[in-house]
This record gives sequence, structure tokens and C-alpha cells, in this order.
Amino acid sequence: MSTGTQLLDTTASPGDITRRELYFFNLYRCLEAVVYVGLVFSPFAMDWVKLSRPLLGQVASSTYLVIAVALLIGTERLRSSLAATISASLLIDIVAGSLVLVALTGHSLVPMMLLVNVGIAALLLPHRAYLFAIIAAIGIVSPHVYDLLSGSTGENSVETLAIVVAYFIVAALLRYLGGHMRAAEDLAARRGVDLLNLEQINDLIIQRMKTGVLLVDRANHILRINESAWHLIGNPPPNQRELGSAAPELSRRLYHWRHTGKSEQTAVALAHDVPEVIPRFTRLAPNDDTNVLIFLDDTSLLSRRAEELTLSSLGRLSASIAHEIRNPLAAIRYSAQLLAESPELNAEDKRLVDIINNHCTRANDVVENILQLSRRERSRPETIDLNAWVLAFVEDYKQSNDLGQDQLRAVTHNRTLEAMVDPQHLQQVVWNLVQNALRYGRQPNQPARVSVVARLAVDKGPPLLEVIDRGPGIPPKVAAQIFEPFYTTHEYGTGLGLYLAKQMSEASQASLEYVPVAGGGACFRITLTPAGALLASRITPQSA
Repeated sequence: MSTGTQLLDTTASPGDITRRELYFFNLYRCLEAVVYVGLVFSPFAMDWVKLSRPLLGQVASSTYLVIAVALLIGTERLRSSLAATISASLLIDIVAGSLVLVALTGHSLVPMMLLVNVGIAALLLPHRAYLFAIIAAIGIVSPHVYDLLSGSTGENSVETLAIVVAYFIVAALLRYLGGHMRAAEDLAARRGVDLLNLEQINDLIIQRMKTGVLLVDRANHILRINESAWHLIGNPPPNQRELGSAAPELSRRLYHWRHTGKSEQTAVALAHDVPEVIPRFTRLAPNDDTNVLIFLDDTSLLSRRAEELTLSSLGRLSASIAHEIRNPLAAIRYSAQLLAESPELNAEDKRLVDIINNHCTRANDVVENILQLSRRERSRPETIDLNAWVLAFVEDYKQSNDLGQDQLRAVTHNRTLEAMVDPQHLQQVVWNLVQNALRYGRQPNQPARVSVVARLAVDKGPPLLEVIDRGPGIPPKVAAQIFEPFYTTHEYGTGLGLYLAKQMSEASQASLEYVPVAGGGACFRITLTPAGALLASRITPQSA
């Protein structure tokens, strides 16, 4: 399907005149020529028409008839240069009419017939309407002047003047009418183009919908199907348009719905290795089963949307609760600190005060994580030197935390390694990962050994930042869920740290994943966006 639409130019022009209009104009010209031939050749016309110059009338009318027939036959070819064709043919009409007028005396039939020619020409070419009226007026006045100069008795001058005025009136009216007709045609053409564009847009939207859509007729023949529905019924061949062959279970449910009016609400997989769907049926018109629309709702999408709504609502609720907890928690912690300064406390009471302070600190961490979840700021990525950033981060962490016997080191690339990331988000993510690594990434009764590594991925890949420990690692079943919100294996954990880290990474167009380490340990890898052309040569990392 085309993803775009092209508007047509609907401006009125001579080329927009249909073949039928020009054909009827030429047909009237033939009728006119036949009338002229009848006037000059018919013996019955001699009683009421005075033929003063028979030879001139016979030659002029005969020649005009031949030209009229030729124009009628060549209607299609003449449309290529329409303005010139109409102008030339109208000039021929006027010349022929003038010659016949010279041959005839004492009637007004020829000028009246030319009135139709002037009107049609003005209708087809409105910008030349008055020019045609002028030429026609000259054409019928010339024989009258000729008769006066030759001393013959011609038509009444008042009658001739009336016909001339009639030419201009008809030209003006039909010019005005033609303008309105063309405006109406332009409007209809634009509406047609708009409808075509709207139809194409609707088709494009339906094709890109995640919900599967099929249009099926009474004989279970698939009339229309979008891309999602095609995948959900197992990618049948394009020539397989029978619903019973493409999706037997869907055909059975449609049959059941048509005869009972009820849809089965259970999810079903319509083919192998495709998600389960819940089919919904609807008629295009009430009480009309001719065509039926079938919607296939992917249950995995519905579950994901429900989960997103639940998490969003839970986040807002948790943030509200966290704000309410923060004030009394601060009061408890401040009171415990004051109580710890009392000289009258014995050792057992001091231990209880320490427990209060520790749990207040833990509760405050939970509140901070929840608030951070609800008020994530927009990412502001910038280009950073990843090597320098890692060295600065490790130094800052060591100064802010007493590591004791634990080890934290930076492993950097020996060349400039640039990445595009939000430094503040990256700081929070790596700080969280290092804290987890120091807390859980250690062997029993041994100090933790954590490395923050900046390097390039193999095969000219993007820059990587890894937090690696030498602890027991994470079991595969647990590793599959560690980035889910509120999932934790520690009795004092909140289950939000890794979830927040992953969300912040994705906000900076980076990805966070867990990678098992051979020989024991865990690696949390952040794949960053490169800032420019990076040197892809493999260089051995060096310890800082």
C-alpha cells in the first residue's frame, strides 16, 4: 500500500472539458449545416425564403456540411488543442452563416442559429466569450451592410441590432453560468480527492493497527485483512482467501456467532507460534450478515496495557503515600538521634536506638526510591568521555563511602571513548549498580571485588559500561525477573533499584542487561549510544 497520497490539480482549464461536451457541439454544427443545405436546396423553401444568390448559398452550405462532419468525426483528436479548435470552428460557423445570409434574403433563422454557437462557445471557453460575441456580431452585420451597399432589400436594421445585443447577453449569461458550473466541478473534484486521500489514510491506519482486522462476506470469503490479522492467523498464502482454510477455529466461532448472536470470550491461538487472541464480531449494518468485521485482540498486548496502567496507578498511589510517610519518619529519626545523645542511656537502650536509626534509614531509602520512580526527569543527553567519566566516578564513590576491605577499581580504554548519555542519569544508574555489587556480589566471608569497565563492544560495536563483581552470580530464574518492579530476593530490598536503573538507561537511549560471568560473578552491562565515529581496533584494557 502506498504510504502517501498525491493531490490532483482540479483547476478548471480547457483540457478539463469532457469529450461529450465537444461531441454535442460538433453534432449541433452538423444539424446547423443540414438546415443551411435544406434552405438553399429544398424546392419547398422557395415559398418563404428568397434565394437571391443560389450558387453562393449552395457552395457555402455544402462546404460547411463537409467541414461539420469532419469535425464531428475528429472530435477526439481535436481535444489536444481545444481552445484553438473551438475558436477556429466558431469562425467557420460565422463565415458559413454570413455567406448563407448573403445568399438568402428576408428571414432571421441563420442569425438565431448562430446564437446557439455563440452560447456554447462562451460556455466552453468563458475567457473568450465576448470575443466570440463580437465576431458573430460582425458576421451577421456584414451581409446586412453588403445588402445596403448593393441596393438590395435586406433585413430590418432594428432586428439585426436586437440579435447583436442578444449575442452579448447570451455570452455574458453563459460565461457566468459556466463559471459556476466549473466551480461546482472543482469542488466536486476536490471532495473526490479528499475522499480518496481519506480512504488511503484509513487503509494505512488499519494496516498499522496492532489489533487484527478482517472483513468477511456471507460465504466466509476474506475481503480485506490487515497485517496484524495476517500474522495472528499464521501468515497464510496470499491466494488463500477462504476463512475456513486460513483459520478454521475462527471460522467456527464466526458460525457460532452468526447463529446464536453470542461470542466466545475465551482466548485462542489461531495458528502455531502466534499469540492468543480474543475474536470479536460486528455487522457493518444492523440485521445484515452480508459482511462481518472481525477484530482479533492480542491478549499479550491487553495484558501489557493492563500492567502499564496498574504500574502507573501504583506509582501515583505510592508517591502519595511516600509523601505522607516522609514527615513522621523524619520526626522519628530526629527524636532517635536526640535520644542517642542522652547520657542516661544504658547499653541496651543505645542498641535499641541504633535499631530505630537503621530502620529509619532503610524506610527513607524506600521512600526516596518510590519518589524517584514517580518523578523521573526527562533525559538530557550530552557527549562524554567515558574513560574520564569512569575514573571520576570511582574516585568520587571512594571518597563518599568507606569501602573497608572491599575493592572498587576502574578499567578504562587507552584511547578516547565517547558516548551520548545523560551524565546525571548515568551517575544514578552506576551508583545503584555498584552499591548492589558491593552488597551482594561477594563470596562468603570475603571482601567484595567490583570493577567499573569502559570498553568497546566487539566487531566495531557501541561503547559499553560494565559493573562486574566476583560474587556467586544470579541464578537464571531470578535473572529473568530482576528488572521487574517490586521484585526482590532480599528481605530488606524494595525491588525498585534495578527497575529504576533500567528505566533511566532507556530514557538516555541506552540499554541495561544482566550478563553472567564465566567462573562466577555478575556483570551488569550498559550499552550506550556512540557520539561519533569510534576507533574499532581492539585494544587490551588497562587497570586504573
